[in-house]
Amino acid sequence: MIAALGALMVATAFLSGLFGMAGGMILIGVLLMLMPLPTAMVLHAITQMASNGWRAVLWRAHIRWRPVLVYVLGCAIALSIWSLIRYVPDKPVALLLLGTTPFMARLLPRNVRPNPESVWQGAIYGSICMALMLTTGVIGPLLDTYFLGGGQLDRRGIIATKATCQVFSHLTKLIYFGGIVSQTATLNPVLALVGIASSMLGTTASRRVLESMSDVQFRRWANRLITTVASYYILYAGWLWIAKGSAAAF
Repeated sequence: MIAALGALMVATAFLSGLFGMAGGMILIGVLLMLMPLPTAMVLHAITQMASNGWRAVLWRAHIRWRPVLVYVLGCAIALSIWSLIRYVPDKPVALLLLGTTPFMARLLPRNVRPNPESVWQGAIYGSICMALMLTTGVIGPLLDTYFLGGGQLDRRGIIATKATCQVFSHLTKLIYFGGIVSQTATLNPVLALVGIASSMLGTTASRRVLESMSDVQFRRWANRLITTVASYYILYAGWLWIAKGSAAAF
């Protein structure tokens, strides 16, 4: 299982390194099938901190620090509130939240469409993304929609700045699920080390491919990827609810 998960982590880190998204969503879906929710969240946080942290190092020259700082402020506000609520949803609710948020962001009026260079939007999206992170474990579609929504960031700037934001998000998730809401999450240290190494390997392998893409290709395929993954999670949530209702009926 460790070898299989290691291979999956290489693949998902490569995907995230290429588009800055989707890999984490795929990984958390698999981990939730195999592990209790707190343990899955802790392992996911560790691997994603390694993946995003290494991605930020590789593209450090393209990081835009003002959006990062404002985003982190929003995250801190959400963590303060959620530490009091300590709400942990069941899997169907978490999956439905993951799937619907990017479509909700796309339906916003044009004058409030996501713009990563807007200070007030950074704080608001940071708060919303952190709340979503602490309930579902990932924020990929919503944060991706935010960074693709507008502004003057090119594909390198999007990848680098989003990765830096994600390091803080997953660190907060690790603290939240590893200590605040659960003291029972256990993690195999070998699996954790494999996850870190695999994430860094996949991220490194994606750099050359990203360099060969144009900004137009990057945005086109990234938006298609968001739609595909988000739709899958909505359907999966619906299937879990149907299965749960059928089991209760019998």
